[in-house]
Amino acid sequence: MPRVIILGSSNAIPTRDSENTHMVIVGKERTLLIDSVSNPILRLEQAGLDFNDLTDLILTHFHPDHVSGVPLLLMDMWLMGRQKPLNIYGLHYTLDRMEGLMGFYNWSEWPNFFPIVFYRLPAREMTPVLACPDFIVHASPVHHMIPNIGLRIEFPASGKLMAYSCDTEPCGEVIRLAAGVDALIHEATGELPGHSSARQAGAIAAKAEVGRLILIHYPTGRFAKGDLVAEAKTAFPGEIVLAKDFMTLEF
Repeated sequence: MPRVIILGSSNAIPTRDSENTHMVIVGKERTLLIDSVSNPILRLEQAGLDFNDLTDLILTHFHPDHVSGVPLLLMDMWLMGRQKPLNIYGLHYTLDRMEGLMGFYNWSEWPNFFPIVFYRLPAREMTPVLACPDFIVHASPVHHMIPNIGLRIEFPASGKLMAYSCDTEPCGEVIRLAAGVDALIHEATGELPGHSSARQAGAIAAKAEVGRLILIHYPTGRFAKGDLVAEAKTAFPGEIVLAKDFMTLEF
């Protein structure tokens, strides 16, 4: 059964117990990492996963708290003998900058480096990203400070649906992306430019008529404040949970 493991739940400022927001979708045939931060190999090991099983990587946008781990991920995979290709998906804006960053590391000169296949996505709603028997992924642009995408994932075996807002202000694109899903993972950074509060996430969940709301990318540690679940409940009457690192969602 496919499952989603939350590898990090914090906003841009992580703590010892809450890493920056990123997650992995594990199926029988493919394993998809959504964003990459911190020490990716170690994080995957802590989740009980083998880094070499990773087949795909989606980069939502080019902010450090979402892509800072990519150079270390690629270098460690290379040093540990990976041979099979890795597929990386993202907007032109994102992948152009990631290739530029890797250029500073002179990765083209790394001997016997494994193949990287870039898939540049257009900034259109419900753009197909990848499809396999385990899951089908579509992306839509969302409203952040730089070009960014949210995701809608279908799990064909169960018919279940999940959406992930990524970093965004409330917008119609997220409502359409999440329409009728069983679970919406929505950021709750606060009512700031390019972000949403827990109450605003609840309002999006209500408008999209989702089954369950999972709050993520929220302030942690000494910056945490208030009861985010209670705040979201003022706008959404359904089930609401707070994402935690290494939480597993079964689909």
